[in-house]
Amino acid sequence: MSDSALKTKIINDMKDAMRAQEKLKLQTIRLITAAIKQREVDDRIELTDQDILMILDKMVKQRRDSVKQYEAAQREDLAAQERFEIELIQGYLPQALSDAEIEGFIQDAIQASGAANMQDMSKVMQILRPKVQGRADMGAVSQKIKQALS
Repeated sequence: MSDSALKTKIINDMKDAMRAQEKLKLQTIRLITAAIKQREVDDRIELTDQDILMILDKMVKQRRDSVKQYEAAQREDLAAQERFEIELIQGYLPQALSDAEIEGFIQDAIQASGAANMQDMSKVMQILRPKVQGRADMGAVSQKIKQALS
């Protein structure tokens, strides 16, 4: 059972946070490791870096939604905690893609799949997801695909 490089980095960062007694950072990293371990136990698999990126991407999305809800409820203290967690989790994600790069990937995926209309969107997403997962907001990518296909 060999750990992925990303999982090893997360575990090492957790140990460093323990040594430095950085409670907020340690708490967030423990949330990450718990999500990874939960998926490994549920699916009885050893996660790859790509699997871990998908988990991290989902965690960032959940926290962005929470920030909006906390701000609407005027709970700035909780929103600040979520923003801290977003920033820490994004540190494990690859660098975000620019709009031009995303557009290029979308055009390549449309050509590769032969997509002609909205019914072919799933084919485009299937090709595109591994390339942009964790590097772009999938909701925004989906909107751009819809625009390109309509």
